[in-house]
Amino acid sequence: MGLAIQGGRFIDPANNVDGKRDIFISDDGFVVAVGKKPDNFEITRTIDAVGKVVCPGLVDLRARLREPGLEYKATIESEARAAVSAGITTLCCPPDTDPVIDTPAMAQMIQHRAWRFELAFIHPLGALTRGLEGEALTDMEALAEAGCVGFTNALRPITNTLVMRRAMEYATSFDLTVFLHSDDPWLHGDGCVHEGEVGTRLGLPGIPEAAETVGVARDLALIEQTGVQAHFCQLSSSRALDMVAEAQNRGLPVTADVTAHHLHLTEHDIGFFNTQCHVLPPLRSSRDREALRQALRSGVVSAVCSDHQPHEPDAKLAPFSDSAPGISGLETLLPLVLKLVDEKVLSLSEAIASITCRPADILGVDSGHLDIDATADICIFDPDSWWSLSEDKIVSRGLNTPFLGWEFCGRVTHTLVGGQVVFDLENGGKA
Repeated sequence: MGLAIQGGRFIDPANNVDGKRDIFISDDGFVVAVGKKPDNFEITRTIDAVGKVVCPGLVDLRARLREPGLEYKATIESEARAAVSAGITTLCCPPDTDPVIDTPAMAQMIQHRAWRFELAFIHPLGALTRGLEGEALTDMEALAEAGCVGFTNALRPITNTLVMRRAMEYATSFDLTVFLHSDDPWLHGDGCVHEGEVGTRLGLPGIPEAAETVGVARDLALIEQTGVQAHFCQLSSSRALDMVAEAQNRGLPVTADVTAHHLHLTEHDIGFFNTQCHVLPPLRSSRDREALRQALRSGVVSAVCSDHQPHEPDAKLAPFSDSAPGISGLETLLPLVLKLVDEKVLSLSEAIASITCRPADILGVDSGHLDIDATADICIFDPDSWWSLSEDKIVSRGLNTPFLGWEFCGRVTHTLVGGQVVFDLENGGKA
């Protein structure tokens, strides 16, 4: 007995499948067949997917859920609910919570909270150093056993190069992935925008491209020295992409991602101090944006993430340099990636791969594909449905986004996690 999804265009990039297929899901939540209905399979519920795309549930490499520590901004429950409304079934949570995810107990608490709500799966990243202070290393082996899928110091730079080397050596010995936010803190300084014409016109302190490239250069040297599996998070500049591409060509074990908003916005979108465009790394030049798109097309960049950072309204009401950086991005991840398809940057299969199997491979988790016997985490969306983003349509507690008023084509109609429908647009979002 189980569920049948019938008549849809089934796209599973991990298995190079793109065509009209029916999917049959057992009542315990696993894919039992694709195409022909198995003998003795009794259909107890049917989802009509005619005219829609059926694909693996989306995997978001980076989303801050604000719990624990900043529950006045958002909670695990509120953001997991927002995630499934956007077709996202797997989330990766950075360790810069309060307290920091630097002990097995904290890692387990995050996962147990997520399991309670039976919405999206949440995989924590462990801290590289205790308290993210950049000094003493955490017990990465114990954190990995507690469920951490990788390790990072988030946006807190490890300025002591020897500490970073030791952290990479530790991670290498246990075959763990290090997630890097490469940035030189001294060049970054108190900057809040790209060091360019817009920042100069507005009189705002700039962050030069060199802040990123110097950080990437140091980290690449250490990666070559230690052999660690490394992932560069949210690269934003053309030069940094060239450096990563050259390292990949030399066989270094490195991957990279970009944020969805960096693929569409530039420094010019700041306009006259639009704090919704205050992000880190900053929105850069049009040339950098085009380089990001080309790197995604060529495979230098493997994945697109939301870098979801929900804020309360007051956080964006301060002067630009004092406002909180970050965008509430869960619900625009799929629409912004589909926009790249409309603009002929990617094929639909490539676009879906960048938010399903490729990020899953980076995390080393068993998701982002729909093999037989795989857990039925599924996103169904209507690729021809036009809609406009407005505050009343945002499920997340964070309404901070520069995309309010944008029209998008492609809307999630159903999300399944473990074979259970957790979002149904036709039923007002209820399962």
